[in-house]
Amino acid sequence: MTVALPLTRSTAVSAWAEFLPQVASYAWRRNQVEVGHRHVSRLSPALRHRLISEDELISDTLKKYDFKAAEKWLQEISWRRYWKGWLEARPQVWSEWWQRVDELRATLPQRVLEKADAVAAGESGVACMDLIARELVETGYLHNHARMWWASFWIHAEGLPWELGADFFFRHLLDADPASNTLSWRWVAGLQTPGKTYLVRLSNLEKYATKVLLSDRTGSERIADGAVKPAPQAAIAKPERHALPVYPTEFRHTEGRSGLWLHTDDLSPEMSPLAAFTPVAIAGFPGQNVDGLKSNLSETRLAALDTVMSDGLERAATHFKCPTALLEGEGLAEWAQSQQLTEVVALAPNVGPVGDLLPRLAAELDAKGVTLTLIQRPSDVHAFALAGAGFFPFWEKMSRHLQQSRP
Repeated sequence: MTVALPLTRSTAVSAWAEFLPQVASYAWRRNQVEVGHRHVSRLSPALRHRLISEDELISDTLKKYDFKAAEKWLQEISWRRYWKGWLEARPQVWSEWWQRVDELRATLPQRVLEKADAVAAGESGVACMDLIARELVETGYLHNHARMWWASFWIHAEGLPWELGADFFFRHLLDADPASNTLSWRWVAGLQTPGKTYLVRLSNLEKYATKVLLSDRTGSERIADGAVKPAPQAAIAKPERHALPVYPTEFRHTEGRSGLWLHTDDLSPEMSPLAAFTPVAIAGFPGQNVDGLKSNLSETRLAALDTVMSDGLERAATHFKCPTALLEGEGLAEWAQSQQLTEVVALAPNVGPVGDLLPRLAAELDAKGVTLTLIQRPSDVHAFALAGAGFFPFWEKMSRHLQQSRP
């Protein structure tokens, strides 16, 4: 199976132009799971790396459609920022998940680990679920409905730890987002929203994915309506909410030589508060190649990361008119020193692999007399501040903001 996924800004812009006329029918067609996934935008990999931004999609949508006609689509765009804002205020949820994955791999009985490997390889014996697993590995993408079905199957039917399922998705999805992936798996498990557990039901697949997933019904009785029961989850404390990180939303030029750090959380600095920045050099430093993470990512995902970074560097070189370098390992401080920089500037990364590097990078740069300056997009600051509780209180405020700011 092949799925067209945009991994450069030009292909993302083209894909968006092609999908924009379908926004009016998105609300009632989006749940249908079909070959090629033509009823959804498939822009998530581009949004994940900010090859195209939520702001662009929202602006174009509101120029073309009445708010009510496009509300479901606008909600879907806003979910990504909601999850990010929620996790920014609770970064320990990310770090605890990451630590738990290592603990489970080291302590689970071998038979459980072998079962997890078999289910992830599409060898569970439930044909429709095995098709989903194989599609993920082959394409790096899944329809959101399929993600929920398979996550529920993993947790509640197979009785496997949600943390390992989230790790499987994170290693393969080309749109793998630390917030969206981790928190969605917690939600399916019943941990994100108390009392809310998502259970896969065969009738739901029959309604939305008969042609794609149910041509072979082998093992489907295991997901018959009522057959899947909530798997018990260890009681956990409600995550403590911390103050959001505070970064400036405008860049102020300082004396000295400044360089731009380009990372995979935001690859369009030319369309950001840094658009007028005048760096003397640019370094692409992904952050996915440290702390053992690189070895755990699929070859397809690693290739996609190379593609999006190359695209970002090429556009940055054209816009900022200065040389670029793609760094390996942990060479940002060494690069800054070689360029005789006094400051390295970047768009603020989010909680996740790149964000995890900040304390160390800042210390290494400081040791060489270089300041690390992070800039945040104003729309992120606004959205993250609204993501204090559940999505629908967030959406109530965000929808008012979007309607008031219509072009």
